Amino acid sequence: MRAAVIVFPGSNCDRDLKVAFERAGFSVDMVWHKDTSMPDGIDIVGVPGGFSFGDYLRCGAIAANSPICRAVIDHASRGGYVLGICNGFQVLTETGILPGALRRNAGLKYICRTVGLKVETADSAFTSGYQAGQEIMIPIAHHDGNYFADEGTLARLRDADRIAFSYLDNPNGSVADIAGVLSDNRRVLGMMPHPERAADAGHGGSDGAAMFRALASQFAMA
Repeated sequence: MRAAVIVFPGSNCDRDLKVAFERAGFSVDMVWHKDTSMPDGIDIVGVPGGFSFGDYLRCGAIAANSPICRAVIDHASRGGYVLGICNGFQVLTETGILPGALRRNAGLKYICRTVGLKVETADSAFTSGYQAGQEIMIPIAHHDGNYFADEGTLARLRDADRIAFSYLDNPNGSVADIAGVLSDNRRVLGMMPHPERAADAGHGGSDGAAMFRALASQFAMA
């Protein structure tokens, strides 16, 4: 099983994501934003959190135009798996891989704390290690995590069971309490909370580890 973790100038969760994948049994390639292709044999691409390019312009907008993002789009278009966390979620919406946009937090302040999430669906490789309706604790750390989508997009997300996680106590003003969404084929997940920061009991919680174990099981069976 092989994962690629993209590294942009300003990424600060790339190593955390690498370690979380490795603890679940993946070998991991770190891929620089100026590269134009993925290593051969990649099962899943991780787009990590941080402050790519200093969050200038719009969060994720400059990173979305990096050379490697063309390869990320191609990987997703071929049915490849992609996990975008925090800034990575912002990048995936900026590329158009996922719908919606991430706006400034409703309180206009940076938020860094552990929050409660509800698992809205267990029907994906990312969430199959949980039960639908299960409540988990995952850290957040963002200034622009307020998810927005228009009513038509929200209806499509709901109708297709593509809302992966919702906030129990919405910290940022996200529409419909949304914390994470899936692509049409359910092989791309974008989420603002950081499961890689809750993948080891030494971090103060390990509710995120189930996601990486579930992904490992998916590829082990392939």
